[in-house]
Amino acid sequence: NRYDTESSKSRREKLMNEISQNAARQNMVDCQLRTMKVIDPCVLAAFSSVPREKFVGKNQRTIAYADEDLPLGGGRWLIEPMVLARMIQALNVRADDHTMVVGCATGYGTAIMAGLAVSVISVESRLSLVEKAQELLVAIGADNAAVVKSKLVDGFEQEGPYDRILVEGAVGFMPEKLLEQLTPKGVLVSVWRPNGSSCGVASLWSRSGDSFVRTPLFDAQIPVFDEFKPRPEFIF
Repeated sequence: NRYDTESSKSRREKLMNEISQNAARQNMVDCQLRTMKVIDPCVLAAFSSVPREKFVGKNQRTIAYADEDLPLGGGRWLIEPMVLARMIQALNVRADDHTMVVGCATGYGTAIMAGLAVSVISVESRLSLVEKAQELLVAIGADNAAVVKSKLVDGFEQEGPYDRILVEGAVGFMPEKLLEQLTPKGVLVSVWRPNGSSCGVASLWSRSGDSFVRTPLFDAQIPVFDEFKPRPEFIF
């Protein structure tokens, strides 16, 4: 009958869309990641398995795998796949690492990290995004990841220290409070864009004695979090 026909058509459309998205995901891995120095097999496998299209709005799903930052509203975005993959590769995440993601938005980077580490704590300052990210992570079976509401610059020291920290965006300054949540041999990755610089540099922060050092990795143009923009200084 008519309802069976409509139901069959809906299933076919859903299957064709899934096949199309799977092909787009593999194309992203082969053409955007592998060709731009992403060689870690674990990182490539994680990007191959996480459905990026689920972490954007419905009107963005056809461009979910484009090689560009996708705005999510409210000062959040999905970082372009190549930059995110190279940042995560630089962290050298091990299977027994406890990790944190700062500014997780809808949870895509968290989902990738969940496929690499034993646990992931993700921080978001907007309750709507906390709830959305947790919902999506549950839906894809990332049961080793949790999302908490906190100021991005504060991280979440209650669950620290962390072996690896991913700041999923660019920063104009790096809070000592965030770096102090690293284990003695832990590292943090973000994109460094101080003083409103138009050119960002993906960088690793690590401990060096009683202080921290930043090691430049590669140029990267991604937006700066509002929370990580230096406040103007008043001069009297």
